Amino acid sequence: MNGSKIIMVVVGIIVVVIVGVIAGVLGYSGGQKAGYDKAVADLKAQQEALAQTALEEAAKAANPFGSSNPLEGVESNPFEKTKQVLNPFE
Repeated sequence: MNGSKIIMVVVGIIVVVIVGVIAGVLGYSGGQKAGYDKAVADLKAQQEALAQTALEEAAKAANPFGSSNPLEGVESNPFEKTKQVLNPFE
């Protein structure tokens, strides 16, 4: 009787170990695939962002005559005061 109990315990332990190994291998494989797919998506996103940045820089470099508006932040007309001084009849 003692021998059959020991055999049952050993078989149970072996079954648990085999199930654990199978679950670990399947989990590792699934995790590797998911991680790889995520890394590929991240790399594609980075490449697209770099391509967009390069495209914008190339567009800026292609137009050497492009200039910004020097009066962009001015809210009033700087010549209004001069107009009032030079035209006393107004």
